[in-house]
Amino acid sequence: MSMEGSSTCSSVRGELLHGNLDICVKKAKNLPNMDRLRVCKKNDTSDPFVTISIAGAKIGSTFVINNNENPVWMQHFCVPVAHTALEVKFVVKDSDQFGAKFIGEVGIPTEELCSGNRIEGLFPILNSSGKPYKKGSVLSLAIQYTPVEKMKIYQMGVGNECEGVPGTYFPLRKGGRVTLYQDAHVEDGTLPIVDLDGGMKYIHGKCWEDMADAIRQARRLIYITGWSVYHPVRLVRRNNDPTDGTLGDLLKERSKEGVRVLILVWNDPTSWSLPKYRKQGVMNTSDEETRHFFKNSSVQVIICPRSGGEGHHSFAKKNEVETIYTHHQKTVIVDADAPQGRRKIVGFVGGLDVCNGRFDTPNHPLFTTLKTLHKDDVHSPNFVPNAEDGPRQPWHDLHSKIDGPAAYDLLANFEQRWEKALKKQHRIWKHRSCSDDALLKIDMIPEIMGLSEASSTNNSDPESWHVQVFRSIDSTSVKGFPKDPKEDSARNLRCGKNILIDVSIHTAYVKAIRSAQHFIYIENQYFFGSSFNWCSHRDLGANNLIPMEIALKIASKIRAREKFAAYIVIPMWPEGDPTDMFLQSILYWQYKTMQMMYQTIYEALVEAELDDQYEPQDYLNFFCLGTREAADVTVSKHSSRSQPKKNVKPNAAQVQALKSRRFMIYVHSKGMVVDDEFVLIGSANINQRSLEGTRDTEIAMGGYQRHHSWAKKGSRPRGQIFGYRMSLWAEHIGFLEQCFEEPENMECARRVRHLSELNWRQYAAEEVTVMTSHLLKYPVQVDRTGKVSSLPGCKTFPDVGGKIIGHVLWAGMKPHHLEITL
Repeated sequence: MSMEGSSTCSSVRGELLHGNLDICVKKAKNLPNMDRLRVCKKNDTSDPFVTISIAGAKIGSTFVINNNENPVWMQHFCVPVAHTALEVKFVVKDSDQFGAKFIGEVGIPTEELCSGNRIEGLFPILNSSGKPYKKGSVLSLAIQYTPVEKMKIYQMGVGNECEGVPGTYFPLRKGGRVTLYQDAHVEDGTLPIVDLDGGMKYIHGKCWEDMADAIRQARRLIYITGWSVYHPVRLVRRNNDPTDGTLGDLLKERSKEGVRVLILVWNDPTSWSLPKYRKQGVMNTSDEETRHFFKNSSVQVIICPRSGGEGHHSFAKKNEVETIYTHHQKTVIVDADAPQGRRKIVGFVGGLDVCNGRFDTPNHPLFTTLKTLHKDDVHSPNFVPNAEDGPRQPWHDLHSKIDGPAAYDLLANFEQRWEKALKKQHRIWKHRSCSDDALLKIDMIPEIMGLSEASSTNNSDPESWHVQVFRSIDSTSVKGFPKDPKEDSARNLRCGKNILIDVSIHTAYVKAIRSAQHFIYIENQYFFGSSFNWCSHRDLGANNLIPMEIALKIASKIRAREKFAAYIVIPMWPEGDPTDMFLQSILYWQYKTMQMMYQTIYEALVEAELDDQYEPQDYLNFFCLGTREAADVTVSKHSSRSQPKKNVKPNAAQVQALKSRRFMIYVHSKGMVVDDEFVLIGSANINQRSLEGTRDTEIAMGGYQRHHSWAKKGSRPRGQIFGYRMSLWAEHIGFLEQCFEEPENMECARRVRHLSELNWRQYAAEEVTVMTSHLLKYPVQVDRTGKVSSLPGCKTFPDVGGKIIGHVLWAGMKPHHLEITL
């Protein structure tokens, strides 16, 4: 059965809880013995734990207490919510190696929570029939709801003088420097000048060149994490020619010179290596090739699987984690020059892996650099095995460099992951025996500054940054989390049965969106979530709050009659063949997310009696990036199409793309700018696998300049973050206009949307014309009532096919294969 869902539906019964739930699960009494019917050890009984859910979305879990019918948890939760529901459910379960068995549940009505009173007491545990499972079986708990509008922390703006994002593993670090990057490289003069406060000009960073310089200048350590690390990549490519040495050769050279070089890369379970044969994995990460290249060198490499851990998950969950999810962090950490002849730690973090296909510039060429800048580095997954014929897939990404105390948190993350990987040596493919003392103990090296000494600026410096590091990761991937899950709150970790989880990236997104006062600008490889508020498929499990938080932020601004706008840039389609079943599912989740957001905004317009003046797209717009190149004599002369290969023909999509001279610019970014005063950049996508903490491992930075904030300045800040956002818009639109300086204004929102609509028409047209403006309106139609539908005359993507609003086969229970798309 094909399910496209309805664009509108009746509202869910119940109350909207938008704020925080303060919960304490205390204890249970007189639980039944769920082991009595199983073959168990003598005196075995239930292993209870409690999950907390709202609108079908799990928002918390206690740890498991083994063999106890009267467990005492005394476990506290502070949970952000943006759900419409009748009740908050507390489900008591019996843990089992094959899953969990339902014991009973307690429901707390949301109507009572909205009173603001603290609800506390002993509540009978009811079975699926609504009757007590066992006489005297009760759950002791306390719960209180505080709405967003009553929480001062969200009313002061995102760049205020508070202590950063509360409730996270790493604290806010003050006194640093940050360099923001767009794409792997920006040539001088490529982008227009952006004026900043204090007579300064925004300087466009050269990410991979800076990274190469940092590696060359390191004296003590070079630590790299990646989803993929590819040794033949050339970081420096000058004069349109990639003649500089390769990353692999550079790392070998530095290691020979005494620098400790450690690489931690994800082990794709579908790749493997034998003495005379290596098999590339499904994800093409080249992990085995990297391992083999460094085999006889002093560079130490761990090819690290995404382990489900021992004793933490059910067998099914453990298998799911190890086969579906990845290590997705991307960091490069080095020591660098510091005052008085000492050294300090500097780190790069963001969305760019140092691997093939990532090097690109703001021009994003399709054909003109195939035999020069991108020679031997053409990435076109849609056109294998004729990728070198073009068009290449352009790559847009965001990255950053941290110089200051927060760089030491990047280092701590690497150390925690390396030590955990070493502990599992028997399950890790390594090129050599990685020594237990591979990690340098920097606190024993006086030459290297410690964290307390690392502040590179003082508070009075207008260019000083406050920076915080966030993660999605759990105790199966790091060493150093408390062994006892009862200690989760001490390090601001969340409990998931008997694992501890850092979900601070999600926490940071929610805090920043709730604190936004003017606008939100997002670039992300994926964008879907808040499925609990969709009109169908609510039980999908894509439960991150980000889409709903944005929609509710806009709705609140509409009711207050204040200016606000959100701009979201995503890829035209997920990387790969858009006709593929999995990609069609992702596109469908994206469509459902858009529909939910626009519907929420329209309902706010109706409530405020503004629906006759404004439409949802005056406040929220989705974009993608694309480009076209006219035929070029130079390209034709050098193109391998003039020397056809034997027995190899381009596929139909490539034939069309070669004719139309167009392709999307792949948005791999994972970043957000709020109010031109706060920036968040990392490896995490806006989907469930990146934000849940128990799936892909992720890392990000969030930061602001105190002297360039609305609170400090009293007007629009024009610091580095303003310059960065304007530079990104200049790259995408091709020029800058004065209205772009105030994105919250409807004049700006409508102007950007108009330009993007013109660009889409140029991209989709039969006539081939050169595109200098790359920002395209995402090709769906949104009417004044917020209904999202296919664009008339364009239901599928040009050249490559695939339904733009997606398609999913789902009848009855959720198909298990959909788990990989979340």
